[in-house]
Amino acid sequence: MALFESLLDRSQSKCELCGKTESLSLYAIPPVNKTDENNSIIACDICQDQINNSEKMDTNHWRCLNESMWSEYLPVQVMSYRMLSLLKSEVWAQDLLEQLYLEESALEWAKSGLPAEEEIDSSAPTLDSNGTRLMEGDSVTLIKDLDVKGAGFTAKRGTLVRNISLTNNPKHIEGKVNGIQIVLVANFLKKA
Repeated sequence: MALFESLLDRSQSKCELCGKTESLSLYAIPPVNKTDENNSIIACDICQDQINNSEKMDTNHWRCLNESMWSEYLPVQVMSYRMLSLLKSEVWAQDLLEQLYLEESALEWAKSGLPAEEEIDSSAPTLDSNGTRLMEGDSVTLIKDLDVKGAGFTAKRGTLVRNISLTNNPKHIEGKVNGIQIVLVANFLKKA
């Protein structure tokens, strides 16, 4: 039995990431020396297009990972980890990523396919758009309208965000807007 047919049988003729049944093909998860069942998945054209072109990423499409990350097959788990890592600015993706457990060797494989994270100086202060230092518990105001991807609303200019939390990245803070905890870029805020 050829590899593609074997994987189609394993996946029950569905994309192993989103469950779509049309336009399926084999996707070998890099790095690959030899393509086989242990490093490949069946993925639809939509998933593969977004995997290969992250600028086309539709965050709502990837909400399917809340099911596929629990697959019994390691390649599906690894690909789920990679996509959740790329989406970790989304609160729901970060929550799923915290739930996903991989053995050490699988985690190394999953991380090897991710772009290198830029070095972040976590000791640097978090500054607002005016250069004012932000502290844990401060209140800030949005200085422009911000689309909140995955939540389906726009945080309007002038919205007050109270009791912010600092992150390990001095460019970001966390706060609640419309009752949803989101990550905000400090450059789009001013201290209230």
